[in-house]
Amino acid sequence: MDLRPFALIALLLAAGAAPAQAPAVQPYLTDRAPDTARILPPAPTSGSPRGVADRAIFKATRALQGSPRWSLAQNDADERAPAMLADFSCATGARLTETDAPRLVALLHRMRLDVVTAVNKPKDLYRRQRPFLIDKGDICVARTPALALSPDYPSGHSTWGWTVGLVLAEAAPDRAAEILNRARAFGESRVVCGVHNASAIEAARTNAAALFSVLNADPAFRADLDAVRAELAAARAAGPAPDAGACQAEAALTTKSPW
Repeated sequence: MDLRPFALIALLLAAGAAPAQAPAVQPYLTDRAPDTARILPPAPTSGSPRGVADRAIFKATRALQGSPRWSLAQNDADERAPAMLADFSCATGARLTETDAPRLVALLHRMRLDVVTAVNKPKDLYRRQRPFLIDKGDICVARTPALALSPDYPSGHSTWGWTVGLVLAEAAPDRAAEILNRARAFGESRVVCGVHNASAIEAARTNAAALFSVLNADPAFRADLDAVRAELAAARAAGPAPDAGACQAEAALTTKSPW
């Protein structure tokens, strides 16, 4: 997914929610953003072993349509902040909402702009087609012109999800295994959905890790992350905990690979 429209939405939301004189949301990194096009391996080419494997995975995962894992992929297609809080609530052990986690929401809106930078340069460099444009098969979201025009590699959606997972894992390290498992599944949902190749998801995790390593050296990001750590601890202590039955059902879907 091309994240540039979402960056604009974040800026508009920030402007609309704040007094007229308040500055718009700014990324944490500007000229210090990592050049992820120099970090990621080149996108697999048609006929290469990785390219052949990607096509086989796309075809095989079309059989998941109508399954609970397909439904989770549809759920994971929403990458707005409220949805991300809900998606990671079981993993963090707290029922997260915008009301209960305003500092986390603020960090996510600002970090989103850094994710945009990390994603769009390699996307524009490789311009790899999405799998449903090459092979026949249903996808779990609408086939829009914007989706078709947005390149496959690396997955912006998965870069976002893994970066959010890294933030939460550092903020709640005792829940790191659960959080990163959910972040991995969030990316894999894009393959189940049929909108990304598996190699684009793997590249997204590398992309997110590179970005997060640079973010961690930024004083403003570190200060905000410290505030998020305290906020999550308070939310977990205050409760209520996420619904245990729903969390068990989610875990049954996320702890195994869908291919």
